[in-house]
Amino acid sequence: MPRRAALALFAPGSWVRHPQEPGWGLGQVQSVAGLRVTVNFAEAGKRTINAAVIALETVDEDAITGEEVDGTGHRR
Repeated sequence: MPRRAALALFAPGSWVRHPQEPGWGLGQVQSVAGLRVTVNFAEAGKRTINAAVIALETVDEDAITGEEVDGTGHRR
């Protein structure tokens, strides 16, 4: 999938994982500006990801349980 098409998946509020940083846990997209995606990760806090370098993995919201995250993207 072309990088720009992939960025369309990253709307604020959507859930992602960083493929090289599994310890960061789930992240909720805060904003998208060009190729920069700002994500609030459960275990790493707010990070800005360059989508030209890192292919964030989308997470289906239906697969997320309340035990994994609360409304702010943090574990309960």
